[in-house]
Amino acid sequence: MTAPGGPRAGQRRRVSADLGYWVRPIGPPDGATLPLRVVATESGLDLARWATEAAGTVRSWLDAHGAVLFRGFDVDLNGFAAVLEAFAGAPSPYLERSSPRTELGDRIYTATDHPADQTIVLHCENSYQRAFPRRLVFCCLRPPATGGATTLADTRRVLGRIRPEVLAGFAEHGVRYVRNYGTGLGMSWQEAFQTQQRADVEEYCREQDLEVEWGERDRLRTSQVRPALAVHPDTGDRVWFNHAVFFHPRSLPAQVTAEVGGRLTEADLPATTCYGDGSPILAEDLDHLRSAYAAERVAVPWERGDVLVVDNLLAAHGREPFTGERQVVVGMGGPLTWDAVRDGANR
Repeated sequence: MTAPGGPRAGQRRRVSADLGYWVRPIGPPDGATLPLRVVATESGLDLARWATEAAGTVRSWLDAHGAVLFRGFDVDLNGFAAVLEAFAGAPSPYLERSSPRTELGDRIYTATDHPADQTIVLHCENSYQRAFPRRLVFCCLRPPATGGATTLADTRRVLGRIRPEVLAGFAEHGVRYVRNYGTGLGMSWQEAFQTQQRADVEEYCREQDLEVEWGERDRLRTSQVRPALAVHPDTGDRVWFNHAVFFHPRSLPAQVTAEVGGRLTEADLPATTCYGDGSPILAEDLDHLRSAYAAERVAVPWERGDVLVVDNLLAAHGREPFTGERQVVVGMGGPLTWDAVRDGANR
C-alpha cells in the first residue's frame, strides 16, 4: 500500500486529506475519560503540520476527552514552538505566577521547578486569575528515572462527585485567594509579576481586579475573588474550575507546615483560600473535594518526545514526585477571561 503524501518532517507536501492515515487513536486508559492516546503510524511525522490540518479533529477530541497524549512523533525543544502554536495559537506569557519556572524559549517554560520529592496538587492553570489559558501543551524532553507522571482529572466528573451542600457555597460566593510575597516562603513579588517596579505591579493588579497591600520589608499581599465554577465556551459543560484546594494551607506538604508553623500565621502563608465572603472552608469539605479529585485522578507516565495537549477548563493537572532528571516543558495559549466562561449561578 502506498502512503498518501503526508506530514513527514522536512517535506513540503501538503498533508493528505486522509488525516486519519497518519495517526491512530487508541482510547483513554480503562475506566477513564482521559487522556485520549494517539500514536503516529510512521516515524518522522511532523506533528505541527498534522495538527494544523487536523484542527477540527483535535478540537473534537479535546471536547470529548479534555486531554490528548500524542506519542511517537519524537518532538524535541527545537520543534516544540511550532507544535505549541499549532495546538494553542500564539503562546501567552506566564504572569502572576504561582509555580517557579524557567523560560527556555519564547514563552516556553519548564513545566515547574518545584522540588522533585513533592506532589503537585491537581489544579486548572491560572484559574485564580482574571484571564487564563484555554489550552496547555506539554512536551517531554527527558523522562524521569522513576515517578514523575503528570496527573489529570476530568473536571466535569470531579464536579459531578461534589455533594450539593458543599457545592452551594462555592457557587454562591466563589473563592477568595490571598497571596503573600516576600515572607521567605514561596516566591517574591518580583518573580511572580516579572518586574522590579512596584508601580508595574499596582497597574497590573488594577487591570486584573486584585486588591494590593504593601507591608514592611518589601512584602506584598494581594487578594481577589473569582468564581469556582465555569461553563465551557464550546461544549456548554459546567466544570469545577478553581484553586480552592491547591492554594489552601492544608494542601502544603507536612514538612513545610512543620517548618513554618512557628514563624508564620496562616494569614501570612504564601497562599490561602476561603469563600468569597471571607468565611472559612471547612476541613471536612476540603477532604471531600480532595476525594472528588482523587476518584478521577489518572497518572500519565512520560516517554521522550511525548506531547500532551490539555483543555484547561475540562481537565485539571498535577505531578507525581520523581527521581532522576525529569525535563518537561509547557506553553499555553488561547486566552480566556471569566466573562467568557462564567457559570449562570455567578452571573
